[in-house]
Amino acid sequence: MNQISIADRTKALAIRIVKACSFLDEKPGVCRTLSKQLLRSGTSIGANVREAQSSQSDKDFLSKLEIALKEERETEYWLEILIESELVDKNKFDSLLQETREIGKILVSSTRKVKEKINKLN
Repeated sequence: MNQISIADRTKALAIRIVKACSFLDEKPGVCRTLSKQLLRSGTSIGANVREAQSSQSDKDFLSKLEIALKEERETEYWLEILIESELVDKNKFDSLLQETREIGKILVSSTRKVKEKINKLN
């Protein structure tokens, strides 16, 4: 079974976020404001994962992954707000929310493993 890397998965998420925000920008009012928040956090996840790939140490790697995780949590929040306030169709945005949560689980697992590695070295 081919597994997609976390870098590729977060990039694919970012592309989906960009498309969702393009859709939101077509709506008047609050959707545009929330779109900007979602765009910033949703694309930042992958950017930080990419930065982690060029980290200078395990601690630097961990720091970048933790930032990616924070951005994932924020992205999850904005998607929940959009869905629960009924600004968007739940059916259209639910898969985006689920993928964001799955990436969050991967990032939590990854950060735990890196912390264990760092603790063993100290």
